[in-house]
Amino acid sequence: MSDTSNQSQRDFATTVEQLEALVERLESGELSLEDALSAFEQGVRLTRDAQQRLDNAELKVRALSERPDGSLEVASFSAGGAEQAFEVDDDAAQETPPW
Repeated sequence: MSDTSNQSQRDFATTVEQLEALVERLESGELSLEDALSAFEQGVRLTRDAQQRLDNAELKVRALSERPDGSLEVASFSAGGAEQAFEVDDDAAQETPPW
């Protein structure tokens, strides 16, 4: 794996860890209103950053899975390593993500 890929994974993992720490602080109920709002704002920024990283990763996977004829081949990422490929419906591939 390249250094860039490792750095990206570390950054995503760090973002998730920071989000988890913020959630714990918010759930503790020990923050003042101002501190809770500040933590919430930071959480929103981190969530957006994490979502952008996930969106970029999805685009890379789609690009790497595109067949020469332009159709998409999506492989499952099962833990057992058995990858099952299937055709993607063009209409489904054009759907807007729910977020």
